[in-house]
Amino acid sequence: MKATVLQAVQAQIQAELESAYLYFALGLVCRDRGLPGIAHWLTVQHDEEREHAMKFIEHAHARGQSVRLEDIRIKRVEWNTVGELFRAVLEHEQYISGRIHALYELAHQEKDYPILPLLEWFIMEQVEEEETVRTILDKIAMVGESGSSLYLLDQELGKRSA
Repeated sequence: MKATVLQAVQAQIQAELESAYLYFALGLVCRDRGLPGIAHWLTVQHDEEREHAMKFIEHAHARGQSVRLEDIRIKRVEWNTVGELFRAVLEHEQYISGRIHALYELAHQEKDYPILPLLEWFIMEQVEEEETVRTILDKIAMVGESGSSLYLLDQELGKRSA
């Protein structure tokens, strides 16, 4: 694996772990605000992001590379409504999609063909991630964010399986 690709993989591992931590932190705030279903959804998302980091770690190890972890840094997300929360989640997923696309482009430039199937999986995963969040935002727009509508949305999101 070329040094440039390894460096980009290291950065992506970091981004995935920071995503996990971000979703965990947001889930804790939701729990504090009486939204256990949304907290559950975010906790499942946290677990997925950790799994994404592991996919990159396992790929690097399979190719004889060492992985080092950096300190976790997250951007604080302030939100007053569930719509604001999920708009921030969508923005974050779009940021991650952009990172994956750039890594894919770099791998092509560097002719690092062994990583391409993994990155193609991530490209499709990000399409799914963004679609899921847009669907939640569509539901919020349709039913609103207060009273029984918020209660039902929280219940629905709490049914997300791992």
